[in-house]
Amino acid sequence: MSRSRTLVLAITALFGTLAAESPPPQHFVFFGFERDRIREASFLETPAIAGAQLKYTWRELEPERGRYAFERLRSDLAFLERHSKRLLVQLQDISFDERIVNVPAYLLDDPAFGGGVARKYRFEGDDESTATPDGWAARRWDPAVRHRFIELLRALGRELDGRIEGINLPETAIDFGVSGALHPDGFTYAGYAESVKTVMTAARESFPTSRVIQYANFMPGEWLPWDDRGYLRSVYGHADSIGVGVGGPDLLPHRAGQRNHSYPLIASRGPRTVAGVAVQDGNLDEQDPATGERVTVEELARFAEEELRLDYVFWATEEPYYSNEILPYLRGLTPRPRQE
Repeated sequence: MSRSRTLVLAITALFGTLAAESPPPQHFVFFGFERDRIREASFLETPAIAGAQLKYTWRELEPERGRYAFERLRSDLAFLERHSKRLLVQLQDISFDERIVNVPAYLLDDPAFGGGVARKYRFEGDDESTATPDGWAARRWDPAVRHRFIELLRALGRELDGRIEGINLPETAIDFGVSGALHPDGFTYAGYAESVKTVMTAARESFPTSRVIQYANFMPGEWLPWDDRGYLRSVYGHADSIGVGVGGPDLLPHRAGQRNHSYPLIASRGPRTVAGVAVQDGNLDEQDPATGERVTVEELARFAEEELRLDYVFWATEEPYYSNEILPYLRGLTPRPRQE
């Protein structure tokens, strides 16, 4: 056999091996807090839909200190199991509405927890005079608050590890401005990054069998590529080192922010690190700047599989896209065998 022929066969074998190591993603429907929708026939009767990603807040899961209320979660899981669908839990300790606080009341009332939450903001660029309240975030950097969150993870792990597909930790993006004037007590950029990694480690220890996915999209204190202090990269490096998955909200192939931050880190993750990204409300309104055309479900799916090499895609239910485009696309897919 000629050397050139041998080289062609070797390259073909290599790409075949890479393809075998990178199967297409599993598809979940992100129902969020609309958890009753797992009973919809369109969801249950589509074989290519592996399961549901559902939101549960820290506040509802721990209504009183040390007393856990997992009844609704157990019920949702049992229903999905009966219908051969899987559950991925999104644990929420942050809100995007001033009227909503997603941490337990006891954190707010006890001075030992520093108020339990901090108001976060949105800005026009870096102009802090435009600061608008944007909901509340748990004081993740506070050791006392973090300890209680880790205790919740341990309780969840004792009950659910190995039964649920996985648990995803809430997104790292949070904004208190850059001057320091709006920074909560005790908050530092480096301390926040370390607190994220500490919780990731605790989640992995609590869920040695089920997937753990950290939503890591942006980090306070840096803006890539111009101001890179290593915070986001350190989160991804830590995930690789301990076997935690990565990902985030929003599948936006043409958005510079995502392309400069999480996307290259997702695409270059270690071979054993899983990844999942959510197609959120609004994502299918995006336009391809090269064509001026709105993105399609097929385009997002192709980007997820070929560029980001995702293991999971979480499809939101925004209409009319869910009924008219997402479900028809998923009905045309061959179900992917579950990977242990």
